[in-house]
Amino acid sequence: MTPIEVHGLRKTYGGTAAIDGIDMSVDGGEVFALLGPNGAGKSTTIEILEGHRRRDGGDVRVLGEDPGTAGRRWRSRIGIVLQSATDAGDLTVRETVRHFAGYYPSPRDPEEVISAVGLAAKADARIRSLSGGQRRRVDVALGIVGHPELVFLDEPTTGFDPEARRQFWALIRSLAADGTTILLTTHYLDEAAALAGRLAIMVGGRIVAAGTPSTVGGLAHAQATVTWRDGAGLHEVRTDSPNTVIAQAGPDMTDLQVRRPNLEDVYLDLIGARS
Repeated sequence: MTPIEVHGLRKTYGGTAAIDGIDMSVDGGEVFALLGPNGAGKSTTIEILEGHRRRDGGDVRVLGEDPGTAGRRWRSRIGIVLQSATDAGDLTVRETVRHFAGYYPSPRDPEEVISAVGLAAKADARIRSLSGGQRRRVDVALGIVGHPELVFLDEPTTGFDPEARRQFWALIRSLAADGTTILLTTHYLDEAAALAGRLAIMVGGRIVAAGTPSTVGGLAHAQATVTWRDGAGLHEVRTDSPNTVIAQAGPDMTDLQVRRPNLEDVYLDLIGARS
């Protein structure tokens, strides 16, 4: 069973297509990133896959069921980390995670989950006393405590400091290694490149490119840009063979740089954000 299968998904609001006939699939144990600017349709897509919003067209199967009609047992098999969440500020971290664990038939050990999201030292702290980044870690803990087969992560590391982000990345890799399927949305392109085996880029309700972080948008065959200075001034050449250009430029070159496009370059080009 492919955990997520989407064919011709459509959603409109007031005659405007928020999702305009997209196709996508996510394999078991895969980390798949859905990228795009604000308003691209990512959150609407995720909400439909989670069963929180009805679609207007297309076929969707999540863990083998239609999320629009799936029941409570299906919901116990997925974990969700929303962009923002309300919480019970008077409860401690431990009380909150233990409480949510009780909703699931086979939850993870709450203490292990608290430690995994980096909150062991704050387990007895009331949630209202936590920083924004620490509260975000609580959201992640609640999303994985049910030991889900599939996890939806919507901007999960917003508010994390660099060290916390790296710890979270290690957690995601360990979940995937255990067979958990993960659908991730993020505005951090380095996060997508570090975690995702495959990704798709949405613009205007459509998927405009899909592939691996190293091949999406033609990256695998993109030309390098060689820049240097010499007695004639500044030179810039795009080429498939930078070594040949360097050899032909002569020995008096200075300020030599060879740059190949990366995921950020492709992303900005696809969303039309190049200045």
